[in-house]
Amino acid sequence: MASLTRSPDRTLRGIRRSGHARRAARMLPTGVGIAVLVGGMLPACAQWGGGWGFNRGGYASTAGQAAAYGMSEVLRAQGYQNLQNSEAAKNWEEAKTLEMQNRLRWTETYFDMRKVNREARAAERGPPVTQEQAIRWAKMAAPARLKTTDLDPVTGHINYPLLLTQDIYSPYRDRLDSLFSERAASGGSLRYEQFQDIQKTVADFIEVLKQRVNEYNAGDYGVARTFLNSLANEARQPAG
Repeated sequence: MASLTRSPDRTLRGIRRSGHARRAARMLPTGVGIAVLVGGMLPACAQWGGGWGFNRGGYASTAGQAAAYGMSEVLRAQGYQNLQNSEAAKNWEEAKTLEMQNRLRWTETYFDMRKVNREARAAERGPPVTQEQAIRWAKMAAPARLKTTDLDPVTGHINYPLLLTQDIYSPYRDRLDSLFSERAASGGSLRYEQFQDIQKTVADFIEVLKQRVNEYNAGDYGVARTFLNSLANEARQPAG
């Protein structure tokens, strides 16, 4: 009976052992699953070189082999970088070429538009004016020459329109009579100072006439103004 009796310490150790056994039994399926998973992965690893390395056949077995692996990866990365830089340079050159082509086309378009504009304006203006045409038009625009009854080429006497015979205009008439008498006496020639004096006297004559324009009817004023313009033009012409 005594042999069947256990001490409390032995009883406690037995309980602990039984507990470990139960936990181990519960963990058995998990351990089996892990083994199966690892076993399934081994063939796949073999396809990639038989280990965990990438196309290396596993880990490097020596320090020299590890250094060679590392150097090869550095060279491979450098080569890839060079390739990318080359592609970037090509893209930059292509972009620059396209930019230059666009600038050239824009410049050509700009000058083409200017050419079209010049041609259109030239077509509207017509052919350029010749020297003969310019001379003829200048003569047509010039005041008509006075008749010999208005300006005597021999004596230089001036026969003014009635409106210009008013006393207010006598200073200008007297000066012009004297200048054209000198012109006739010299055979129809004038010195430059005399020519300038005639032009200034006629201009002053016209200014005074314009100040009194409201006092005259349009017909009389027009005749007087045209006469003075022709008198100034006579100084540019030979007598007779």
